Amino acid sequence: MRSRYSAFCLHNEPYLKLTWHPTTRPEAIDFDEQQRWLGLKIISSHDGGVGDSVGQVEFVARYKIHDRAYRLHENSDFVMQNGSWQYTQGTLL
Repeated sequence: MRSRYSAFCLHNEPYLKLTWHPTTRPEAIDFDEQQRWLGLKIISSHDGGVGDSVGQVEFVARYKIHDRAYRLHENSDFVMQNGSWQYTQGTLL
């Protein structure tokens, strides 16, 4: 989760696509040049350990666009595929 947050901060589309499950991965990721990420807080995680095939991370990511602050609070679902965790979907909280 932290590496995907960093990739969003850096507009690293290749990494995000690599860590996004092919069944839900978008063709392109639209980055807002005005968006400035401010921080990530991991609230909790479930499963996702050694030997698990699925995992979930609840997080809050803060950002600003045009000097207005926002927060993204989400439960993200991941699956282990070919030895790496891949994002499948998120539920906004």
